[in-house]
Amino acid sequence: MSGHNKWSTIKRKKAIEDNKRGAIFTKLIKEITLAARDGGGDIEGNARLRAAVASAKKANMPAENVERGIKKGTGELPGVVYEEVTYGGYGSGGAAILVDVVTDNKNRATSEIRHIFSRFGKELGDVSSVAWMFERKGHIEIDGTKHKFDDILEAAIDAGAEDVADGGEVINVFTAPEDLYRVKKILDEKKIETHSANLIKKAQTLVSLSDSDASVMIRLMDALEENDDVQNVYSNFDVSDELMEKLSK
Repeated sequence: MSGHNKWSTIKRKKAIEDNKRGAIFTKLIKEITLAARDGGGDIEGNARLRAAVASAKKANMPAENVERGIKKGTGELPGVVYEEVTYGGYGSGGAAILVDVVTDNKNRATSEIRHIFSRFGKELGDVSSVAWMFERKGHIEIDGTKHKFDDILEAAIDAGAEDVADGGEVINVFTAPEDLYRVKKILDEKKIETHSANLIKKAQTLVSLSDSDASVMIRLMDALEENDDVQNVYSNFDVSDELMEKLSK
C-alpha cells in the first residue's frame, strides 16, 4: 500500500500504552473547538465535530469537557483563539516530516518545534519543500482483532473507500477527503466499529531507512508529538519488519 508506513501502527500502540490522558484530552479539546468554530456546534450537521466527539468518548473524556469545547468554538463561552500552522523539515536518511500544530501563540510554537528538530541535529525547512510528498486523505482505523480483513475490504470498497491496508491489529481504510464521514457512516450502519476517523496527510511514496536512522526518526517524532501544540506528525519513512517487531514488544 503506497504511503502507508508501519510507523502509524507503532504510534497508535504507543499512544494506548502510554495513556497520557492529559495530553490526549488537550489535543481532543482543540480539535473539538476548531471543528465547532469552523462548522458550527450541531454534532449531527458537522461531520468533523461528530468525529472529534466520537474520539473524545473513546478516550473517556467527561461530557462536560466536550460541551465546553463546543461552546468555546461557537463563541458561547470565552476561550483562546487557536491558529492552525503546518511545519516541514527533513529527518534522518532524508525522510520528510510534516507537523500540524494548533496553537494560541505561533511564535512560541515555532521556537519549540525548531528546538525539537535541533535536538536531533535537524532543521526546519520550507513546508512547501516537503508538503508535495503528501496527499490529503480520509483515514479510518478498524480493530483487526475483531474483524476479518476480507470482510472489511469488501464493505469499505462497497461504501466508496479508495483502498484498505492490513496493519495486523489495525485495518486501515483510506478514502477521498470528501468521502470520509459518508464511508464511516455506512460502516457504522453495518455495525463495524471504528477506532477513529480523521483527515490525514498520507505519504505518496515511502523512503526505506536503516534501522539506526529509523530509530532516530521515531525518537524525533515522539518528541514532536509530546509537544502540547502538536496535533499530528507525518513522515514518509518505513520501518523494517525486524525493528517493527522490536518496537511493538
